[in-house]
Amino acid sequence: MAINPIGPQPTGTAKIGTAVAGAATSPPTQDAAGDFVGMLQQALGQLNELAQTADAAASQAATGEDVDLHEVMLAMESAGLGFQLALQVRNKLVEAYQEIIRMQV
Repeated sequence: MAINPIGPQPTGTAKIGTAVAGAATSPPTQDAAGDFVGMLQQALGQLNELAQTADAAASQAATGEDVDLHEVMLAMESAGLGFQLALQVRNKLVEAYQEIIRMQV
């Protein structure tokens, strides 16, 4: 398994474990804010899907349908971990915003 070096990557297009050729030479575009918003919307959409999957699995288990208990627990833990990650990202963004506001010009 090859390990790629860490380097600058354009937002929203690179995936973990892949290198993007020419990333350092591409100038920043005005769509960077739009890419960031799109990335946040996509992440929140995935978090919502995890929560809906966990809710559906829990309701199936509660109604007595044939569902494996370990799958229910995995779905619920995935949703919980996703929510905790989103909460930590939000906390970091709030901290960064507060730090910028405290800067003296």
